[in-house]
Amino acid sequence: MADRHLGFTGTTQGRSRAPLNAVPLTGTPALGPLLLRGALSSPFKRRPDPDADVPRTRLVLPGVRVAPEGLAAYERVCGFGAGDADLPVTYPHVLGFPLAMRLMSGRDFPLPLPGLVHTSVEIVRVGALPVDAAYEVGVWVEGLTAHRRGVEVAVVTELGMGGEVVWGSRSTYLARGRGGGGGAAPRTPSPVHPPGRLARPGSETCEKPPRDAEEALPVVGEWRLGADVGRRYGGASGDRNPIHLYPLTARLFGFPRAVAHGMWTVARCLAAHGTPDAVEVRARFRAPVLLPGTVAYGADGTGRFELRAGRDGRVHVTGEVSRKAEWS
Repeated sequence: MADRHLGFTGTTQGRSRAPLNAVPLTGTPALGPLLLRGALSSPFKRRPDPDADVPRTRLVLPGVRVAPEGLAAYERVCGFGAGDADLPVTYPHVLGFPLAMRLMSGRDFPLPLPGLVHTSVEIVRVGALPVDAAYEVGVWVEGLTAHRRGVEVAVVTELGMGGEVVWGSRSTYLARGRGGGGGAAPRTPSPVHPPGRLARPGSETCEKPPRDAEEALPVVGEWRLGADVGRRYGGASGDRNPIHLYPLTARLFGFPRAVAHGMWTVARCLAAHGTPDAVEVRARFRAPVLLPGTVAYGADGTGRFELRAGRDGRVHVTGEVSRKAEWS
């Protein structure tokens, strides 16, 4: 992959970060041992600290091809059309997940892996991603920020094809615990840029305020979610965080029932919304979706979408889809 990125840079707080060290892999890391390692090491992780060091490694896996069976299972559980020639816009997250788990289960990763909660995702796709292409996947930990409920970690994933970055995402995850000073630290999300363009100092735009108190978007559909959604998505994606699987395992981390994966909720919304080939997506996960349950999907025709509780209208997810006409 060319040494060019989509601009997910310079947004974390705390101490300055050392340059990334690229580490090539020869195969996809096995998720089972990594998840077990993360679980066994979690009791030894200290209280979340936004100034802690993070791994300065960028894992790189070339020659990645999509397994048809896994893609079909993913399309079914997320609501994407089966048999398309191109990957769903959220699917590269699955390809990068084993690399992210290798980094986040390591001893040098400062937060406990079990119980991490996905809080936001930014995605940029340059164009259509052929199902039968060979990709190079790169993943690294960007850094930590203080949060009123603990500490957030940012993880960046990029997909390369033919030596160019064609897809990228930046996800934040919350480790709940004593936060940094009782209030959420200000954070400006990294802007999404075309390949080869890095963020310029001062070019970040402030995050929009939450839309929880705003008028709900027009309801397009109502979805009844079964208790097995987390297990089905976990089987398709490899993400078997215990908070998503069963009520008992979720209660160990303070949730009354299993909660849906954040990436499942945004994928399900985007399957209903649709996305152009060149696109930018931003989504915030406002409140957990408890399973089973009923949710209302809303959209206004301008690119905004949301997911609310079917009973009381509580906001679970807010997001925005933007068409990208140029990448120069």
